[in-house]
Amino acid sequence: MCDSRNLYKLFIPYVFNNPTSPALTGMELDSRNIVLGNLFVAVKGSKTDGRSYIDYAIKKGASAVLLESWNDMTISKKYSYHLKKIPVVYVNHLPRYLSDIAGSFYNHPSRFLDLIGVTGTNGKTTITHLLARWAQLLGEKSAVMGTLGNGMLNNMFLSYNTTCSSIDAQKILAQFVKDKITFVAMEVSSHGLNQYRVDALYFKAAIFTNLSHDHLDYHGNVMQYSMSKWRLFDELCVEKYIINADDPIGCRWLYYLPQAIAVTITSNLPCFWKGKWIRVVKVNYHIHGTDIIFDSSWGHGVIYSQLLGEFNVSNLLLALGTLLVLGYPLSLLVHTSSQLQAVAGRMEVFRSHGYPTVIVDYAHTPDALEKVLISIRRFYYYGQLWCVFGCGGDRDRSKRALMGCIVSRYADHIIITNDNPRTEEPQSIINDIARGITHPKKIIKIIENRYCAIQTAIFKASLEDVILISGKGHEKYQIIGNNRIYHSDQDIVENFLKNDVIL
Repeated sequence: MCDSRNLYKLFIPYVFNNPTSPALTGMELDSRNIVLGNLFVAVKGSKTDGRSYIDYAIKKGASAVLLESWNDMTISKKYSYHLKKIPVVYVNHLPRYLSDIAGSFYNHPSRFLDLIGVTGTNGKTTITHLLARWAQLLGEKSAVMGTLGNGMLNNMFLSYNTTCSSIDAQKILAQFVKDKITFVAMEVSSHGLNQYRVDALYFKAAIFTNLSHDHLDYHGNVMQYSMSKWRLFDELCVEKYIINADDPIGCRWLYYLPQAIAVTITSNLPCFWKGKWIRVVKVNYHIHGTDIIFDSSWGHGVIYSQLLGEFNVSNLLLALGTLLVLGYPLSLLVHTSSQLQAVAGRMEVFRSHGYPTVIVDYAHTPDALEKVLISIRRFYYYGQLWCVFGCGGDRDRSKRALMGCIVSRYADHIIITNDNPRTEEPQSIINDIARGITHPKKIIKIIENRYCAIQTAIFKASLEDVILISGKGHEKYQIIGNNRIYHSDQDIVENFLKNDVIL
C-alpha cells in the first residue's frame, strides 16, 4: 500500500511525548484490524470510544497511538497506564486534521487521480457509476467509492458508509494509484463532509445533484444540512463545479460559483447565468429508456439512454457536463452513451411472462419517492400502480407522513411494510406513515414482514400493473433490533418471477 513512514517526520507539525520514532506500516481506526507496526488512531465516536481499545491495539502490535489532546484530567489518568508503553501523538481537534494526516502518510494519492466528488440528497450512486462506466468506455481505468462499495465496477468490496473514514479514503485511493487506476468517482455524503472525512482530498470536479428532506435527525434542519454540502464547494480543494440549476439550493449556489457548469432539464437557465451550461431541448420517455435531445456550451446532441425516469435525465446530464469540462470529446460521449446501464437497485426493472412488471428502487426520501412514482406513471399508464414501502426506524420521523402522503397521491394500491425498523417498534413507524395517507381506502394491507409484503403485491397485482418496491434497492439486509438479517428485495422478486418461491 505504501512504504513505512517515520513517526517523527509524519508529525513534524505536532507535539508528541516520546523521543523514540518507530517506523509505521499503516494507520487504523479499528483496533481489530491492527497489524504489527500500525499507528492506532483512538478517536471518540458517536457510538464507540476508540480510546477504550488502546490496550488491545498495543497487544496486536500497534507501535504508536494518535490521540486528541487532553482536556480532561480524568480521561488522562484513565488511559495514561497504556500510553506509557509506546509513543503517543496528541493533536488538537484530531477529527478535523485526520484526513490531512492520513493524506501525508499515504502520499496524498488523490493528486495522482482524476477524482470526482458527487454530493446531494439523491442521485449520488447513479452518477458515480455513470461517470466510472463512461470514463471506462473512453479508455480510462476507473473505480467508484460509495454506497454500493469501493473499487472497479466489476470488483467492488463492501463499504458500510456512503463516504468512508478519513483514513480509509486515503488508503483506498493509495491502492487505486498502485493499481494504475486513473479515474475515480466518489460519493461525498453530508455526514462525511460534516465530519471532515474528505478535507485533504484533491477533487478534479465536484457535482451537486439536489437537496431535499433527509438526515434531519442528524443535521437538525435543512439549513445545516445544506451548509454541510456547501463545504465541498466552498472550503475543499476542487477545480471544477457542476451544479443542478433546477434545484433551488443549486440555483442559489450558482451566484457564488460563476465558473461552474449549470445543468438544467428544463429549457430555461437562470436569468443571471453567464457561464457554461447544458440544457434539455426535448425528452422522449418510453418503457425501454429515454431519448434526450440537448444543447450545451460544447454543442448539441442526442443521448439514447437505457435509464428510466426524469431524474435520470438530470443524472445523465450532470455526468455529461463533468466529463465535458474534463476535456472528453462531446462526439465520443454521445456515441458511447447508449452503453450506459442502470445501477443495481436504482429503477431496476424485473419482467417475466405471466407476471406484473416489478421495479426495485432505493428511493427512501420524500423527494426521491415522488420522482420515482411520477416517472413510473409517465411510461406505465395502462395499468395500476402498486407501492410497497416503509421508513427506517431510529431515524428522521418527520419524513414518514410526507412519504405516506406522496404514495397515496400517486399509487393506486399501497402496502406499508418494514424498512430497517432497528430498535423502534415497527407498528409505531407504520402509524407515522399512515397519518400522511390522504386516501385510506388505497391501503390494501399493512404487512410488517417485507418478504411477505412483496409476495402479496406480486400475487394480487394484475398482469398490466406495475409494482414499485421502494426503500432498500441494492441492500442485502434488514436491520431488526440491533441485528442485521439477510434480506434482498432484488432476490425475492427475481426468485418469485422464476417460480422459485411457493406462496
